[in-house]
Amino acid sequence: MVKFAWLCSHESYQPEELVEQAVLAEQAGFDTVLGSDHFHPWVDDTSAAGFVWSWLGTVAARTERVELGTSVTCPLFHYHPGLVAQASATVQRLSGGRLLLGVGSGEAINETPLGWEFPGYGERMGRMREALEIIRRLHDGEKLDFAGEYYKTTTAKLYSPPTSKVPTLLAAGGPKSAAFAGANADGLITSVKNPQDTIAKVIEPFRAAAAERGNHDPRILATRWTVLAGDEEEAWRALGPMRGLRAPGRLEAADPAVLRERADAMDRAEVLGSYTLVSDADALVEAYRPLVEQIDAEWVSIQVASNDPVATIKLIGENVLPRLRELAS
Repeated sequence: MVKFAWLCSHESYQPEELVEQAVLAEQAGFDTVLGSDHFHPWVDDTSAAGFVWSWLGTVAARTERVELGTSVTCPLFHYHPGLVAQASATVQRLSGGRLLLGVGSGEAINETPLGWEFPGYGERMGRMREALEIIRRLHDGEKLDFAGEYYKTTTAKLYSPPTSKVPTLLAAGGPKSAAFAGANADGLITSVKNPQDTIAKVIEPFRAAAAERGNHDPRILATRWTVLAGDEEEAWRALGPMRGLRAPGRLEAADPAVLRERADAMDRAEVLGSYTLVSDADALVEAYRPLVEQIDAEWVSIQVASNDPVATIKLIGENVLPRLRELAS
């Protein structure tokens, strides 16, 4: 059965608000609650950037059933991979084994403000290979001496290790990264705009690499951003904290003010056109139907920008999740 996730956007709401969203999402029937992880947000005017690992500990204490996860954290720069191993192991214990660790190769907004240069793709993937190995070996209980090209550990050990395996899913949007995920991670996180393109360019390379590694049942989390609004003006307000996500140079920019200026210089229709705009529960069902029927994912992440997230969670719980579960059955 497909599990449905609600994404708590740390770029859009303060952490105390997102705790209440997570609690409400569990009550509404979601199976999983995810949190994004940013040091800086996408814009500087209507935004937030709470620390996801503190937030996850609070959500673990306030919920009973839902899985928890990061979507995604970057274990390459301002987090040493050993620190991510420790943080995830602690949340896994505090939540009674409910944690998924979603990782990605990051953006400059999270690294450059803290003194790191943000390198090209090749170095980021080299770092990711080492980081995933360190995290896995520490989770497995090793006292780890590691001397890689990018990271070093000396008798590193988790003295509060996870009580069971923590699944690690890697975000990927193209064939190269997807194959890397299949070869190095337990699963894949991928954003779906055109399902057939995603299947051909991301999921098939991921599955092939996973099978070559001996993983014949790899795990997939499929995501899609939607904007719930009655018209374009309402949609633009709802998208306020996220509009920098579509600005030119988003991977390299470090200052959210720069991304805001670039996004606001764009035509609004161009920005809105990169999201799926929906006006009601019926449209939400249709927006996520392809992810349920075509992607064969274990999780479908419902990521909705709106002007009233509490009402949106309740709407989805009452009028969207039951219908999507029927499609998945």
